[in-house]
Formats: sequence, structure tokens, C-alpha cells
Amino acid sequence: MKMFRKRWLGQGLSIVLAATMLAACSNGGGQTSNTAAGKENTQTDKVNNAAPAAKPFEGKSITLVTANHPWGDAIKPFIPEFEAETGMKVKVESYFEDQLTQKLTVQFTTGSNTPDVFMYRPLQEGKLFFKNGWVHPLDEYVNKDPEYDFADLSKSAVGSATVDGKVAGIPIITEQEILYYRKDLLEAAGIAVPKTIDELVAAVKQLHDPAKEMYGFVARGQRSPLVTQVSSFLFSEGGDFTNGDKAAINTPEAIKAFTTYGTLLKDYGPPGVLNMSWPQAIGIFAQGKVAFYTDANSIYKNATDPSKSQIADKIGFAPFPAGSAGSKPYNITSWGLAMNANAVNKEAAWAFIEWATGKEMVLKTQQAGNPGARSSVWDNPEGTTGFPAELVDVIKESVKGGVDHDRPTVISVGEARDAVGEIVQQIMTGEKNIQPVADKANEALQVIIDNEKTK
Repeated sequence: MKMFRKRWLGQGLSIVLAATMLAACSNGGGQTSNTAAGKENTQTDKVNNAAPAAKPFEGKSITLVTANHPWGDAIKPFIPEFEAETGMKVKVESYFEDQLTQKLTVQFTTGSNTPDVFMYRPLQEGKLFFKNGWVHPLDEYVNKDPEYDFADLSKSAVGSATVDGKVAGIPIITEQEILYYRKDLLEAAGIAVPKTIDELVAAVKQLHDPAKEMYGFVARGQRSPLVTQVSSFLFSEGGDFTNGDKAAINTPEAIKAFTTYGTLLKDYGPPGVLNMSWPQAIGIFAQGKVAFYTDANSIYKNATDPSKSQIADKIGFAPFPAGSAGSKPYNITSWGLAMNANAVNKEAAWAFIEWATGKEMVLKTQQAGNPGARSSVWDNPEGTTGFPAELVDVIKESVKGGVDHDRPTVISVGEARDAVGEIVQQIMTGEKNIQPVADKANEALQVIIDNEKTK
């Protein structure tokens, strides 16, 4: 906390100095120079004695609400340090994800001034919170102190937490979609790690052997959860969920991406893949029954932890394979910190956010296995000690061309995800003529977009 302490305590000391100088000046000009110098020295001594106790937020308190998430577990042990240095009291509350969203919605709806600072999912509820006026934009703070170095944060990650051009929150957890694969299987078959989607499809076909309970590919197959993972296929084929304020999930690029993803799961996925979200998908991969798996880098320990995985020493990581538009995986903020628009002491709230998302604390939380958004921390060997070296290289590469969203960026994101997911699931269940299905889903997404424009 040295750099943070220097900045904030420096502000407190400046206040003390200013007050002391005023007091010195108010004593009048009738003193001799020696007497004046003596008084000045006395005042300086007082300042020096007072300096260690200078705490800019003495007597202030804020409430922090977190999800039951490893980031919260990593930051909590350091909060007493922050309190000791600033004089601020931080009350911490933690909830499961769904409980957290419900609690925040209820409190914000009633105009509550607590919590002051909270964890949230920018791409899930961020736009709703911002549009309802529940989040205080942070633009006035982020560039106030050069040492905070806002530009050090990944542009895509910041983009995920930006609404209508305003910084709604600060990234604390980032994710990129990557390719997980079985090193041993590829080596035995003489297959190179796929660099393109076409190469991935070919390798999947070659390694698929259901008679031996070996499946070529697995990913999320449930209607809503699959949307985030098919997004990288979509971006890499040159498509997106929307084009401006127009739905775009029935374009040739979208049809190609959805068909590739759906067909991989239909023809080369394990039984029951239609009902799999990430825990089930990575679970069967960790059992050693699948050759390739695509999902977020943040869940890698489920495959590399020997207590959870039968193939912990056989896992390889690679950048998301390139489509016709190159390799364009999502690079998103899955969790961020935001400030309540009704927070009573916004300076204190920002002080906590600044500390928690500054370089020093991001280094500490990332060492605990929480992938952060600061480039300097990823470039620091100490910042990557909690990750396999191969994965670090993949993450750095993925950030370069990453896209700042992994789902339609609308308020009614659940409905929008269902519309997209329906197209892919129709492919998975054998529908051959997918264009009419995509056209219908596109109309549904357009209605959502149009309705939100009128609100």
C-alpha cells in the first residue's frame, strides 16, 4: 500500500500544513525575525508530529458488498490495512450471485445510499443499473491521479464496463475465451494445435471415437449459457450480435458461426451436451473423455487441479482459433466495482475503489488466481505466479484482439440470450434449414432493442 498511502496521506498532510501556515500568519507581524523563525520551527515540529496521524477519511465509513467470489476472499484480508492507513471503516457484506443482484436491485429501487461500493457483472446487469441511474459514473475520478494509471487497464475490459460512453465501473476480473486441449492425444495422433477454426474441426473429427467414450469436442450447450461461448466463433467470422441499433444474428457470418458451433456439439459432443453449462462441460473434459474444450480461461483450475481432474498434467492451452476475420475471442470484464449513485461520501467510496483496483492490490489479488485487467501486472513475472506459464502467454495474446462483450449488450440480456441460444440449439437438435429460425430470432432481438430505445 506504499504508493496509495503516499497519495492519500499526502492529501491529509497538505490540509494540516495549510491550517498550520494560516495559524502562523494570523499571529501578526510584530515579531523579530528570530522569534518568527522559532515559531515557524515550532509549527513545523507540530506538523511533523501530526503527520503520522494524518488520515484523510478519519471517522468515515462505507459499505462494500461483494459476491461470494475468490476476488472477495483475496481482498478481504488486506482491508484492515486500508482502514488503518486511511482512517476509514469498511463494512463488508457477501452474497451468492443471484442473491447479490436481487439485494442490489431492491436497495437501489428504494433509493438507498448503501452499499457505497459493490461488485457487479457489467455485461449482465450493468446496463440496467446504469440506465436506472443507480450507478455513479467514475469519469471524474479515473484520471485525477496519474499514479492510478487508468490507461494501464485493458481497453476491452474497460469497454465492458462502459455504458453510453461513461465509465460505469472498474474491472476487477477479466475473462477471455481460449482453447483447452489434450496434449497427449494430439501428440499421439501427430496433430498440431489448431490455429484456425477449420483446423479445429478437422482435429475434432480425427480424435472423435465415441465407441471408446472419447468425444472430439465439448462446450456449453444450454440455451442461455452457450451464448457467451459461441460469441468468439461469431466475432472470428466477422459477425456480431448487433450492428449499431440493428439486430444481426441472421447474417451469413452469424449463420456460419452458429452452424459450426452447433454442429461440433451435435456430431462430436458427449451425450447430454444440450443440457450442459460450464460445470458439466469442463467436468467431462476433466474426466478425460473429450479432446477439445472452449470456454473462459478463468475456470482453468477445474482442469489442472489434480483433486478435480484426472488429466491435470495433460492439459494444453491455446488462443482461440481464427475464423475468416482472424482470432477474435471475447476479452471481457466478468466482475467490476461500481459506486452507488446515492452514496453519501463518494470521495471515500472512490478511495476504496482506487485502492482495490490499483496496481499494488491487483498484483496481490492476481497472485491469488484472480485474472485482473492491468497490463503492467500481466507483464510483471510476480503477477503471473498463480497461472501456468503457457496460459499466461495465451492470455496476453488473447487480449490483443479481444472483443469487449460476449452477449448482446441490452438491458433485457436474458431474453436476448435466449433468442440467440435458440438458433444454436435448433442446429444441435438437427434442424437443417436454419435461416428461418435465425430470422425469427433476429426479429425478437430487434423488438428488444427497439423497446429499450423508447424507454
